[in-house]
Amino acid sequence: MNGKKQTGKEVVLKINGKEEKVFCQPGETLLYVLRNRLYRTEVKEGCGKGDCGACTVLLDGVPVDACLVLAYQAEGKEILTVKGLGTPKNIHPLQKIFIENGSIQCGFCIPGQLLSAKALLEKKPRPSREEIKRAISGNLCRCTGYKKIIEAIEEASEKISHQ
Repeated sequence: MNGKKQTGKEVVLKINGKEEKVFCQPGETLLYVLRNRLYRTEVKEGCGKGDCGACTVLLDGVPVDACLVLAYQAEGKEILTVKGLGTPKNIHPLQKIFIENGSIQCGFCIPGQLLSAKALLEKKPRPSREEIKRAISGNLCRCTGYKKIIEAIEEASEKISHQ
């Protein structure tokens, strides 16, 4: 040992229904731990300031910017990333509709868009267009101009609420 005291601790994070133990240093964000310690690259790193929404995950069903949440704060909470939404063989209806509507361009913002949409539709199955815009307002998209994303969420609200 080099004589330096370790200041971090092991935390247990429940990600997509599975518990994972990881050693975290004080001040490490959930984004850093997800991407760099647990290799969850589906959580995108954008601005690092909570402005772009690329790192959006659901924390107990609520969309949060993982770059603004300390890893310690997520312990004991359910973390959902886009990989927990569906699988390649059994994609979530939202994912299917995004694909069918051409709402996916470069894919950088899409994980956050999907998770924000999921949280909205669980809270309010038939949101208005304004409610959809407000729900995804923290997720910046540089490719589509939001039109196709909003239309996909509207379609999803109709199809999912009838299932």
